[in-house]
Amino acid sequence: MELDPLIISRLQFAFVISFHAIFPAFTIGLASYLALLYGLYVKTRNKAWEKLAQFWTKVFAVVFGMGVVSGIVMSFQFGTNWSNFAQATANFIGPMLSYEVLTAFFLEAGFLGVLLFGRGRVSPGMHLFAAIMVAVGTLISTFWILSTNSWMHTPAGYEIREGTFYVTSWFEAIFNPSFPYRFLHMGLASFLAGGFVVAGVSAWFLLRGHEIEANRKALSMSLWLLLIAAPAQAVVGDFHGLNTLEHQPAKLAAIEAIWDTESSVPLALFAIPDQENQTNHYELSVPKLGSLILTHDPSGEIKGLSDWPRDEQPPVWFAFFGFRIMVGLGFLMIAFAIAGLVLRKNGRIYTNRYFLQGLRLMSVAPFIALLAGWIVTETGRAPWLVYGVMSHAEGLTPSLTGGIALFTLLGYMAVYAVVFFSGIYYLTQVIRMGMEKEESDTDETQSAMRPMSASHVSFDDSTTQARS
Repeated sequence: MELDPLIISRLQFAFVISFHAIFPAFTIGLASYLALLYGLYVKTRNKAWEKLAQFWTKVFAVVFGMGVVSGIVMSFQFGTNWSNFAQATANFIGPMLSYEVLTAFFLEAGFLGVLLFGRGRVSPGMHLFAAIMVAVGTLISTFWILSTNSWMHTPAGYEIREGTFYVTSWFEAIFNPSFPYRFLHMGLASFLAGGFVVAGVSAWFLLRGHEIEANRKALSMSLWLLLIAAPAQAVVGDFHGLNTLEHQPAKLAAIEAIWDTESSVPLALFAIPDQENQTNHYELSVPKLGSLILTHDPSGEIKGLSDWPRDEQPPVWFAFFGFRIMVGLGFLMIAFAIAGLVLRKNGRIYTNRYFLQGLRLMSVAPFIALLAGWIVTETGRAPWLVYGVMSHAEGLTPSLTGGIALFTLLGYMAVYAVVFFSGIYYLTQVIRMGMEKEESDTDETQSAMRPMSASHVSFDDSTTQARS
């Protein structure tokens, strides 16, 4: 059987980006949380804030490292599997990725070193400044990456000469039509991921009776964040949908499994899309609700997939079910945020075991929703690499064979499995250790550091080794 290099290359990139995406999504939200914790400690000198900051800094460092390792190979895949695309879009993609490294990654990595190894060596104010710089770095990184990806969905500010893209307006290219909505959507998704992980871990500590004061503070803060971010995500998602209707109508038709152009479109709550026959089976829908949500008019018209040739239609199954998984989990997140508000009375958010156990389980929900959202976004763009301009087949490396693509895919899967399980194992050990050990380490370090001059401080100190 002959292996199709196009299908395998798409699977390979989907695997790598899906594996990688969960890590920066978590660190983006967690970095801002760390800056807030260090700020509260500097302002109040309350040890609970310091212990929380030190604990979550260690978690951040592990996840940041996993993100770096898993993300390195993505840029290489542009050259190995998608060389035609890389060559054609180099005038835009190349500078954008360079800006991300120069303005964001170096900022994050440099000041993360201060956060990890500066405790006891720099002032609390400097520690706070480092935390703020790490948080700013994560947001700058998100800016460049989301702008680049959004340009592939809604290309702007360019012209094509002899098969090569040339930027005619950097402002239009960077701030392309879908970028503002995608940037806000991804940013809120990252804060939801960080918020639910902090809430879930804090709930687990409270159930075990560990560090009650600190974890009550962490749980309360995260629930306030979720109460704002979860409903806000629904609003941003609505605006993003309107933008998609304008600029990528085929994607929207695939998301809702709409086959024929019509007005007063129903909303399919469930269906089995049949792309071969361009119809839905076992459909359960609400009349006119599709038009109301998608156009804000119950009589609004939606273009159906039959308006596009079969070879230009996105794969409906992935877009249809991926979107419903994402939205369903989004409503569940909103429900937990509202439940947290209701249970605040008499402090029941700290004692209701069912709620705390639910938060533990919900800590993975944002990541599932994030992956489902990326599947919707990327499969909904198919068959285009640059929407409406360059297809996947046109961007593929000409000399690539199916056998080579499969070999590299299996290699990535093996290496990433080692990275993932090793990282998760170490991360669980950090979480199981909790903050009690952290407190004793801090006291020992501070007592040892006070009488010493700078010349006596070395990396041979056992406490420093334990922290690093």
